[in-house]
Amino acid sequence: MPTDQLSTTFAALADPTRRAILARLASGECSVTELAAPFDMSMPAVSKHLRVLERAGLIERRRDAQWRRCRIEASPLKEVVDWAEHYRHLWEGRLDRLDRYLQELTAKEEESHDRKQRGE
Repeated sequence: MPTDQLSTTFAALADPTRRAILARLASGECSVTELAAPFDMSMPAVSKHLRVLERAGLIERRRDAQWRRCRIEASPLKEVVDWAEHYRHLWEGRLDRLDRYLQELTAKEEESHDRKQRGE
């Protein structure tokens, strides 16, 4: 069954190791060896993560003489941002309503406290 690009991107981003790799690549291109350094795993395991990211279109790998270099491809992330943007508006509205409610409760508590202080 074919999977849409957004699902493929989310699947690739679901793993913390792959997110850490993308975070490292956000600061610039580097070698596979440099990407693997912070992780306590074998090079074949790192390569599997890189293949998942590459299939999702999130990274591009190339050979530079004997070095294998990787760089981030951010275009699939735009689709994620666009998808999340719709929900951001929803949550902002809910959080705004919650903020108003909490302000009302605080005002009522302060009013009640003031009445008790005045002996009413």
